[in-house]
Amino acid sequence: MDEIEPTPVGKFVQALRARLRSDERNQHCLLKGEISQWKPYPSGHTYFSLRDDGGQISAVIWKGRCRIPDGIKDGQEVLVIGSVDLYPARGQLQVVVERIELIQKIGALEQQKQKLLLQLRQEGVLDRPRKSLPSFPKHLVIVTGKGSAALADMLQLSQSRWPGIRTTVVGVTVQGDRAAEEIVRGLAVARELSRSNIADATSVPPCDVVIVGRGGGSPEDLWAFNLEPVARAISAMPIPVISAVGHESDILVSDLVADVRASTPSHAVECCIPLVDDHLAYLMDCEDRMLQGSLRQFNDARQQLEQLKLRLQLAPSKGLSQAVRHLERLGNDLQQRTTSALQYHKQRLAVLGNALQISHPKRVLERGYMIGVDGDGNVISSVSKLSKGQTVSLQFADGEADANIDNIRQHEGET
Repeated sequence: MDEIEPTPVGKFVQALRARLRSDERNQHCLLKGEISQWKPYPSGHTYFSLRDDGGQISAVIWKGRCRIPDGIKDGQEVLVIGSVDLYPARGQLQVVVERIELIQKIGALEQQKQKLLLQLRQEGVLDRPRKSLPSFPKHLVIVTGKGSAALADMLQLSQSRWPGIRTTVVGVTVQGDRAAEEIVRGLAVARELSRSNIADATSVPPCDVVIVGRGGGSPEDLWAFNLEPVARAISAMPIPVISAVGHESDILVSDLVADVRASTPSHAVECCIPLVDDHLAYLMDCEDRMLQGSLRQFNDARQQLEQLKLRLQLAPSKGLSQAVRHLERLGNDLQQRTTSALQYHKQRLAVLGNALQISHPKRVLERGYMIGVDGDGNVISSVSKLSKGQTVSLQFADGEADANIDNIRQHEGET
């Protein structure tokens, strides 16, 4: 049997392209579908996808090839005349558009979204009072794709803004058929963690703020956040929820029902986690202003007392001794009250400053804890980020040491 000579891929793709182009059934086809991933390029070419419930195909409008209707965008339904072609460099099937026209009605997915928003508005969900974010969150829960770039950015930013803040990650699928179900499950976990009795049993502070979201993507990738189960779960949460989906230009139903809408996942962290150094500086400023204010009040009162004594000395002698003794009692009482008030404010400020100092990472280290850092300088917040044989740096209050990982044990239920 003769040996068959293999065909180079490039030659095969070119031959396949020639066959597609030679078939009249693939030329000047009239297609109907919904626009998605519409993206004009500086070169003048425009790329997009044409889809419906049954399928999807890539499409391209070459520069100057046809007139593009004004205001065209994702979600709109269009009629397209185009020919099937194959892009050899990627082996990608696409439609080269010769003409495109809008169908004057909203796309099917966008229509579902608007219908849901109308229903939620009629029920008062969109107009309900929003819950305020805590000034100092004790326990943050993040519901997003596990191992995603968005999650890595949020964890790194939260630790840099407030080192040591308690964070629980609930990893879920954020796109596809199961996404809505898993996002609702993740929010249910956050709701359980917000209950004080659960927190008492585990010595963990209750969750007091939730971030739900994901990084950018096409409208189809983000669509789970436009579905009713997710909207209902967010609006029913007993604690504040921040919706952080996609980029700043993406507006999802989850953004409109959440207590706070963040333009990006990183922005969500900035919304709910303060900068620890800013609050230390604020407390120091408060202490200075309170001391200066108390001293001014004391000096003003003492000046008024001296003026009263002088006036009494100039007054008739009748009853002078009695008035002086009364005035002295008033002066002593004023001094005691002023001293007591000043002491109270000093003690209260000391308590606040002590609480903040205790939460500072350096204080934590002085109590015998340590922080593990990987080779890139990132804080190791979970055993899932370790591997056997890995060298890590252990940071103590008075220095640091290197260690090799020999054994890894992960506790049940820990995230």
